[in-house]
Amino acid sequence: MVPPPRPLIPKHVAPKTLILDLDETLIHSMSKGGNMSTGHMVEVKLEKQHAILYYVHKRPYCDEFLKKVSLWYNLVIFTASVQEYADPVIDWLERDRKYFRARYYRQHCTFRNGGYVKDITFVEPDLSKVMIIDNSPISYFLHEDNAIAVEGWINDPSDLDLLHLVPFLNGMRYVTDVRTLISLRMGDNAFA
Repeated sequence: MVPPPRPLIPKHVAPKTLILDLDETLIHSMSKGGNMSTGHMVEVKLEKQHAILYYVHKRPYCDEFLKKVSLWYNLVIFTASVQEYADPVIDWLERDRKYFRARYYRQHCTFRNGGYVKDITFVEPDLSKVMIIDNSPISYFLHEDNAIAVEGWINDPSDLDLLHLVPFLNGMRYVTDVRTLISLRMGDNAFA
């Protein structure tokens, strides 16, 4: 009996860039006294104000997701949050290993239509090789063809969105232009 042919998958594929939003995509945080006053504590000093204590919670499967996709992609955080808040949270996410090749913050966004818009060409000018995962449509307003929308996460312990993205992102490594497959997948509203 002849074995079935092996799939034609390139042995080496240059990694594409995967941009990840922070708040309500990978984590959720509340300042001290909020409804979720448990979790990892992050102290944030904004300008000359007193320090503010935030309680930070990871979205379910966040660690597993980051560990897996960091093997396949150049990971970048692009958040509309201020750097003074985001850096301690990102440092906590990366405490066991270095996932993110770059970090972009509110100062890298453009304020438009009442929200902070992320121009992903700052990160990767070749739009065929870059995707953004974000819960806020205004954030990826300029690059909807490169966006993988996820539901905003606050505290649902049964959430599976990050886990469900892994097989899709595994396949995306091999496409020539990410926008082609994203348009097919998002047409099904799989993650929105």
